[in-house]
Amino acid sequence: MYPRDLTFSILSPSPVREGHWSQTEIIKMSNSIVTACRTNLFGNPFFTNAKCESQVSPTRTIAAAAPEETSCEFGSLKYYALCGFGGLLSCGLTHTAVVPLDLVKCRIQVDAAKYGNIVKGFKVTLAEEGVRALGKGWAPTLVGYSMQGVGKFGFYELFKIFYSGMLGEENTYLWRTSLYLAASASAEFFADIALCPMEAIKVRIQTQPGWSTTLREGFPRILKEEGVSGFYKGLVPLWARQIPYTMMKFACFERTVELLYKNVVPKPRSECTKGEQLVVTFAAGYIAGVFCAIVSHPADTIVSKLNQKKGSNFIDIAKSLGLMGMWKGLVPRIIMIGTLTALQWFIYDSVKVAFRLPRPPPPEMPESLKRKLGVN
Repeated sequence: MYPRDLTFSILSPSPVREGHWSQTEIIKMSNSIVTACRTNLFGNPFFTNAKCESQVSPTRTIAAAAPEETSCEFGSLKYYALCGFGGLLSCGLTHTAVVPLDLVKCRIQVDAAKYGNIVKGFKVTLAEEGVRALGKGWAPTLVGYSMQGVGKFGFYELFKIFYSGMLGEENTYLWRTSLYLAASASAEFFADIALCPMEAIKVRIQTQPGWSTTLREGFPRILKEEGVSGFYKGLVPLWARQIPYTMMKFACFERTVELLYKNVVPKPRSECTKGEQLVVTFAAGYIAGVFCAIVSHPADTIVSKLNQKKGSNFIDIAKSLGLMGMWKGLVPRIIMIGTLTALQWFIYDSVKVAFRLPRPPPPEMPESLKRKLGVN
């Protein structure tokens, strides 16, 4: 299952970092990594020989990455739990930080005549309600998106490994974009079920004057007036907004990271410091965020309108808005989502670094597939 030169690539120190290890240290480290690969429940098709693609640049040389001791096995329960924790921090903190911009964006979507654009939206909100109004909805945002982050990132890692195990090593490489899309869509399906109740409360706090202004008041009010179904009336449009958004977020990020290391970063990933790798993560996250905002914006507008008007449904709102109306508030959302997505990936990857989680490099063509395709 594993090529013979895998042990060699794991044990060989990087030519840049001349390691001087004792025989005991080498055996202990290699056994730990090889055991992690072999005992993974779903297998790990991403764990191929660490090589640079020599075709990318004539100045690059093929170099094996120096081994790093990790805190858990790739694909273990601890790995998924810590990934979920990283998602909790990345989504909860970032969405809460941009609540003022989110509030103005929602108000533009539900009352474009009054709030107009992002600048006018801030001016009107501050003039009518003061600075404190910009923090409306922070509590349901923090709780809702923290729960969503656990599901989004934790389940993404699980489904990515599970689906890749079904495909096998060669197909995982050939169909990796489809793999990212399928894994992220599956993860977001469950993550939105956790998010939906808090999203309903947040939108009403932000867009309905005179409605409850806190999570503590809003939650029992919806439960009393509309029952449990009141929390999930926006679930279908939320799926319509979040699933395409997340598919773009993860697939675009993964492929952008791959392209940056191949065509932009002047040295192989194995030779980059952790700080340099996190810079690449942030850049790829921002690029992915811009595309995410565009793809998911029409459904986001419908969600805002749907939670503002009682008794409305997805189709009626879409018809009343029209094609152009669905794109209201796009500019502030691009700014918000681009920054937010970049920070999310940065925080998530930083958590992986801090907890010494396995961080496989971007996938490379397996040797078996190279032989079949005649690739050198």
